Amino acid sequence: MSEGSSSLKTIRLEEVKSHKDSKSTWLIIHDQVYDVTKFLEEHPGGEEVLLEQAGCDGTEAFEDVGHSTDARELMKTYLIGELHADDRTSKQHQKTNTGPSVPDSDSSNSWTSWLLPLGVAIAAALLYRLVLAPATS
Repeated sequence: MSEGSSSLKTIRLEEVKSHKDSKSTWLIIHDQVYDVTKFLEEHPGGEEVLLEQAGCDGTEAFEDVGHSTDARELMKTYLIGELHADDRTSKQHQKTNTGPSVPDSDSSNSWTSWLLPLGVAIAAALLYRLVLAPATS
């Protein structure tokens, strides 16, 4: 940990989970805990976006949006602490304990995520051409 982060308050995941409404909105991004309650009305994406992630880890959603450098700088004003090490490691263990099967399951999920809809689309097109199109002619 860096010297700056050692002075941050350590916050347990259970405490973060208790702050998940518009009166008190906390979220976790990259194991840092932010109190964004006062930012709800100012958030360009609307307060609903923050409230959806309130009380839990919003890292993936935050990164998926691709926030600007300015947004990342602004975040620092809402930083209140860091997630307790035990809560961080349990989350990471869940990802790493699966071992070599993770890449296999990810690769199978990636091709099945497009293969199934493609199969349904082809079946629907065939059904339309063979059954419904001749009936309307």
